[in-house]
Amino acid sequence: MKKQFLTNTGCGIVLLLSSLTLSPTYAESKDNQSVLDNQKKTIHGVVKDNTTVLIGAVIQIKGTDIATSTDLSGKYALQVSKGDTLLISYIGYKPKEITITSESVYNITLLQDQDVLDEVVINAGYYSVKDREKTGSIARVTAKDLELQPVINPLQAIQGRMAGVNITQNTGVPGGGFDIQIRGRNSLRPYQNNAINGNAPLYVIDGVVIPTSNLVNSPLSTSILPMSDTNILNSINPSDIESIEILKDADATAIYGSRGANGVVLITTKKNKSDNLSFSLSTSTSFSKVASKMKLLNTQQFNKMRDQAFINDGITTFPSDALDINGTWDRNRYTDWQKELIGGTAKNQSIQFGVSAGSETTHFSASANYNNQTTVFPTDKGYKRNTFLINVNHNSKDGRFQLNSSTNYSLQKNNLIATDLTKDALTLSPNAPSLYNADGSLNWSFIGGTNPISSMQETYHNDNNNLVLNLDLSYELLKNMYLKLNTGYNRSNTEEKKLTPHTIHNPAKGYTSEQSKAENTIRDNKSYILEPQLNYAFNLDKLSVNSLVGLTYQESNTGALYIVGSNFQTNDFISNISAAKTKTIMQSANLEYKYLAVFGRLNLNYNSKYLLNLTARRDGSSRFGDNNKFGNFAAVGAAWVFSKERFLKNSSWLSFGKLRASYGTSGNDNIGDYQYLDTYTLNLNNYNGITGLTPSRLYNPNFSWEKTKKLEAALEVALFNDRLQFELAYYRNRSSNQLVGIPLPGTTGFASIQDNLPATVENKGWEFSLNSENIKTRDFSWTTSFNISFPKNTLLSFPNLEGSTYADQFIVGKSTSVRKLYNFEGIDPLTGQYTFTDYNNDGKITSGFDRQNIQEIKTQYHGGIQNTFSYKNFSLDFLFQFVKQNTYNQNYALNTPGSIFNQPIEVLDSWSATNPNSQYGYFSSGYDPILLSKLSLFKNSNMSIGDASYIRLKNVSLSYVLKLPKAKINSARFYFQGHNLWTITNYFGLDPEFSAFGYLPPLKTYAFGVQLTF
Repeated sequence: MKKQFLTNTGCGIVLLLSSLTLSPTYAESKDNQSVLDNQKKTIHGVVKDNTTVLIGAVIQIKGTDIATSTDLSGKYALQVSKGDTLLISYIGYKPKEITITSESVYNITLLQDQDVLDEVVINAGYYSVKDREKTGSIARVTAKDLELQPVINPLQAIQGRMAGVNITQNTGVPGGGFDIQIRGRNSLRPYQNNAINGNAPLYVIDGVVIPTSNLVNSPLSTSILPMSDTNILNSINPSDIESIEILKDADATAIYGSRGANGVVLITTKKNKSDNLSFSLSTSTSFSKVASKMKLLNTQQFNKMRDQAFINDGITTFPSDALDINGTWDRNRYTDWQKELIGGTAKNQSIQFGVSAGSETTHFSASANYNNQTTVFPTDKGYKRNTFLINVNHNSKDGRFQLNSSTNYSLQKNNLIATDLTKDALTLSPNAPSLYNADGSLNWSFIGGTNPISSMQETYHNDNNNLVLNLDLSYELLKNMYLKLNTGYNRSNTEEKKLTPHTIHNPAKGYTSEQSKAENTIRDNKSYILEPQLNYAFNLDKLSVNSLVGLTYQESNTGALYIVGSNFQTNDFISNISAAKTKTIMQSANLEYKYLAVFGRLNLNYNSKYLLNLTARRDGSSRFGDNNKFGNFAAVGAAWVFSKERFLKNSSWLSFGKLRASYGTSGNDNIGDYQYLDTYTLNLNNYNGITGLTPSRLYNPNFSWEKTKKLEAALEVALFNDRLQFELAYYRNRSSNQLVGIPLPGTTGFASIQDNLPATVENKGWEFSLNSENIKTRDFSWTTSFNISFPKNTLLSFPNLEGSTYADQFIVGKSTSVRKLYNFEGIDPLTGQYTFTDYNNDGKITSGFDRQNIQEIKTQYHGGIQNTFSYKNFSLDFLFQFVKQNTYNQNYALNTPGSIFNQPIEVLDSWSATNPNSQYGYFSSGYDPILLSKLSLFKNSNMSIGDASYIRLKNVSLSYVLKLPKAKINSARFYFQGHNLWTITNYFGLDPEFSAFGYLPPLKTYAFGVQLTF
């Protein structure tokens, strides 16, 4: 039977091949099994190029299914008959044919083929295109990079690997969300303050568009997950992914019309291409911890600060809440609360089993994965995920009919404490008492009669089932004319529970189960998509024409229920909300979204030298009123492969060169449903048993899509037989018709009305990526990949901004993440007070006139550098991610230095008579109103934003492949992986990657595993 290999010359592919092909394999067609040929003999030899052996080269008897492949030494063996013709092939090399004679040894040398190297195909959504013939900007990461990282969400695996793609992990708690920016933020709707992220990209999984209703933030997880955010890709096992393509420019995204403005993320799962029956089993165990701790005051430093604070405040009789100094606590006790509350080790166990097989016309693969992860909090709660993937590919014997189906199903159970303990870990006094009494009960002698871990009895549960079905049919009506039908179904069911027993409160309050509360939400989304398409390709001499027309219809239905129950007879019933004596339905809704579009593409390719790509789409969306239900989007992309010109064609140093450019429009309808209608909400308070209605939204049939005009120009070059490849791109995206809620006067009875703002946001920048093959010998290879992006976000125009309610939020000519802050001038050396610039010289510091220090929360550049080394059966891969950025620092969340809360050690540089030129004002126990007022200004001054740049060892992977033919195991791959291992930064805070104060940062992970193939 036939064995196929898709490979490249990089050492990452060498590793992949070695896990699949460790010794020569034999396969024989069923037709030949019934006939014995006495003249059959075994031949053997080595396949190589001019420098080294080729691992995984395919040797096939032409006209049959009998084939084998070379092992790690480039050797092969095959049973043949005299007169047979062997076809030897390897991606990137010219195929070679030889005729079998009486010889037994056939050593074969293959020559690299530039034309074959050009055949690398990437997924562009509705069509595939050769990488070197694409006219748009498409970034790609393949399985070989995804498999090198111990991550739950595939977005973690592509951090730092793609130019123009900036990904931030929101939390170290499993099941949390990610902020992904593809060439910046186009919408004025801030990510943090909206139930729907207006800057989220479009996700497409195996051709199925995931509706934005599946991306709505979870309402009950605010205290454990930053911004109540999760991510749809949590439901996908990274090991099941073949590739991730991200579409960035107009040429690539315009065919997605009104949903492509923020970029498109295409997920393609693994599909089997081999006829052989194969099994795989892999297991890994990982251990994660908080990557770094903040340097806080120890007990001696803390006590000295507190003593000085009360002296400064002139207080000699200590108040009742000064527990550390009035004798309630042991002042000399010390607890490292970061170690106690967030210093645990999160353990992750992953097991995966896969099977694949095929025949001449049908191939299938199936895999199942189990993942169980705990947290660093002092609890055994955690996250569990089971994923199942089945892919079936069939084609008729004549090749005219093709069927591809994909089934991806996941079950996620996230059982967490309801409140993140990170804030307490950073602020509890170092001499605070033990969490437990001697008898094991909770100690309630903390501030306010509380206990920092009593909140752990309040739990958050999130159970999600996600099903993605895809069926893709294709039939060749006429020569090179294909009728296609892409269909998809997605169902996502999420049930959340937040259980708050009365036992989280001090027993002294006398609460009973009547004060216990349960909150349940159920969100069930069903979506299907139908996309009939007609594709026709033909050639006119040297001109190749490829055309595509299609229709999209998508319908999404969402049922939502939010119910709160309280007053339980006993806490034993708290998980059953029907047992609550008081029940309140906060929301009961059925949402419907319909989307209709017609699209087309015309691609002209003249002699693989001059390329023109035209795309257009007309969209209709139920999210807009009758006056603007439809919108038009189009793009043009062009490229010139100048390396094919006569004067460069035979160049010894230039392997490939291309100039490309694109311009077009795409849109954004990610605003939620029914925003244009005048709607009413049920009033929870009834009158005489009659339920009333409250107006909740004003009618506006005129607002329409946000539109983004995208411009790009790029240069792609490969040098020295493709050993050095780089790409330089400039882009400029301008987004207008901003969809926001325009604030209204309170007299209208409405806070805002949904409409288009006449504002324009520009995102522009430069992107550079480089790949090099530094060393390649028979046993050793070294490759490097590098990328860097320089994004710039600017509010270009906003008519009548100064007269609008957005005057304090935006500034024309600055980033959309601008902040107007007080200007900190320093500490008054005479008084120890914080001083600020009085811009209007009225003798007062006021918000309306003195917040004139302009700071921008922005990324100046970001990127990554990856190196891969391979020596025989060993492989080492590591990636450094780097980011130059400004964001909020710890001063923004600073507690009063001198209060009962612990502080960063930086506050030791406080004012005193002997330290008049200090960084912070004098210590106060919290009873100095003047200092408290000044400290509030300080926290909203330019001192609260600072440098958060970092260089991080994002990933390390070391593996060894062992051949075990006697044990009937093709390969055993043993590996060590690390994630977020080491960070260089001057950031004042817990972690520079994110600034969600009070939440757990991304974790440092070590993983060990083994993968068997047999």
